[in-house]
Amino acid sequence: MKRDSLFFKGENIISIAGGELMGSERRDSAKRVQDFLLAGGFSFTVKELPGSARTAQEAADSIGCTVSQIAKSLVFKDMETDRPILVIASGSNRVDTLKIEKSTGLKLGRADGKYVKERVGYAIGGVPPAAHNEPLETLLDPDLKKHDEIWAAAGTPVAVFALNPADLELLTKGRWVDLSEES
Repeated sequence: MKRDSLFFKGENIISIAGGELMGSERRDSAKRVQDFLLAGGFSFTVKELPGSARTAQEAADSIGCTVSQIAKSLVFKDMETDRPILVIASGSNRVDTLKIEKSTGLKLGRADGKYVKERVGYAIGGVPPAAHNEPLETLLDPDLKKHDEIWAAAGTPVAVFALNPADLELLTKGRWVDLSEES
């Protein structure tokens, strides 16, 4: 069903542009993120994109920004404690788990979709930087600091919000760690 895209602002949903209407589960996930942001005193607005933002390239194409401005949220599993660890990387970077282990001591392994959904609360492709089922240790890619504006997922593969790198640090309580593979 085609319908106008949506902005979530508090309890109000404002139509803005053409796109696929989100199903109720997707809408609930995006609203959960917006509610968390507002409750935390952040004024970011969750926006629904007309196309998928499941990959960094798709998100950049839909938003009209560079891939490096996409703050992609990747969930890993701490192999020693089984805790979920959130890595927020620039969309143009590949994460080097050995580099992370050297600098943080965290031995990271792959987290499958079921683990991510159960522990974090969102499906892969829509994991936001905050509003999770449990507090997550979060590692941030310093390459995101090269931009005044970055874009993060907001609970679904078609929902995003804009913020700046300083706000990402405040929002996630994350730490900046050199984590990208060398090119």
